[in-house]
Amino acid sequence: MKHVNTVIIGGGTAGLSMGRCLAEHSVDHVILERGQIAERWRSERWDSLRMLTPNWQSRLPHWQYTGTDPDGFMTMSEFIDHLEAYAESYDAPVETGTTVTDVQNRSDGRFVVTTNRGIWVASNLVVATGFCDLPRVPEFASGVPQDITQIVPTEYRNPAQISEGGVLIVGASATGLQIGEELLNAGHEVTLAVGTHIRVPRRYRGRDILYWMDTIGAFAAEASPADERGTPPPQLVGSLDNHDLDIGVLQGAGGRLVGHATGISGRAMQFAPDLGETIGKADNQMFQLLEKIDGFIAANEIQAPMEKPGAVRPIDIPAAPQSLNLDAENIRTIVWATGYVRRYPWLRMPVLDSHGEILHKNGITPIDGLYVLGMRFQRTKGSNIVDGVGRDAEYLSEHLLRRETVQAA
Repeated sequence: MKHVNTVIIGGGTAGLSMGRCLAEHSVDHVILERGQIAERWRSERWDSLRMLTPNWQSRLPHWQYTGTDPDGFMTMSEFIDHLEAYAESYDAPVETGTTVTDVQNRSDGRFVVTTNRGIWVASNLVVATGFCDLPRVPEFASGVPQDITQIVPTEYRNPAQISEGGVLIVGASATGLQIGEELLNAGHEVTLAVGTHIRVPRRYRGRDILYWMDTIGAFAAEASPADERGTPPPQLVGSLDNHDLDIGVLQGAGGRLVGHATGISGRAMQFAPDLGETIGKADNQMFQLLEKIDGFIAANEIQAPMEKPGAVRPIDIPAAPQSLNLDAENIRTIVWATGYVRRYPWLRMPVLDSHGEILHKNGITPIDGLYVLGMRFQRTKGSNIVDGVGRDAEYLSEHLLRRETVQAA
């Protein structure tokens, strides 16, 4: 049995950021990682994926991008290298190949963390396993005929693994659109079931859209529970040519758009008659954001080129069927790009809500000394991007240090 001040579960962006903050204050800690550093980036992402955030935005506590292409987008291998170098920069105490099997808190308030490689006892515990845990798949997916291949993004690697025929992609956020674009380019017919989404251009007024959102304070804004429940990631792609990727681009490349998937009856997939409403809402939100950016530029007399007329325009809303026969449309594969859920079967404490999520406010749970880090909209609207995770780690480390000071008094 080993004793340490703080156990951090997860050796990705969140866990390493928290470790760096604790190291800055000489807090004794260990980072437990089931695989290697950045395991999910290694084993649960597709081959062509690049970061959605520009390189300059991959800053973490006491660490930032120092390469020659700040406006580029790292490949997965480059981002893994980025995190490995981060860990090396402060000699992070990462225990790789260590799977947590049980976590309990004793009557004295200490946490007992059981792993496949021994037991740790700690005064503080940080669950940093992240937001993208298990792919969410709707219950009606169990009714899909067995001869139709079903796949989730964590299993998808490249078009070569997709059998001939059409593909139905359910979900229109960044993941669904990027996989859809890749499969269209590979010659597949693609149908996209469009749910709630956030549309933004990749670049606007001469800068990356995330630069403007960062500059106007959009990421620093306080998040609310409604954000977490109903705000998907924006439709973006990190690419060498900075091209836009939204449902209009996919439609222009030959993709077919339908409303959000509601169920299946026999061999017919059913869709809601909400495509126009969903697209219209996303377009309105985008134009409101661009108007806010324009106002900020004008108010601060920033020299920024104007967009060409019509460069950003509303999506053309097509007529959309409410039912598709999978056989008649030659759809042989369904990709469920419908988000993620979190599961903590090893967390033996009364800290989960009715959906199995960890109860917390700004990452601080009702159990003294137990924290969670890496959630979307955990504290601000920027909590779900790389440097937002870092800021949340700094916030939690300060809370942890204050707690240590009170206990020592």
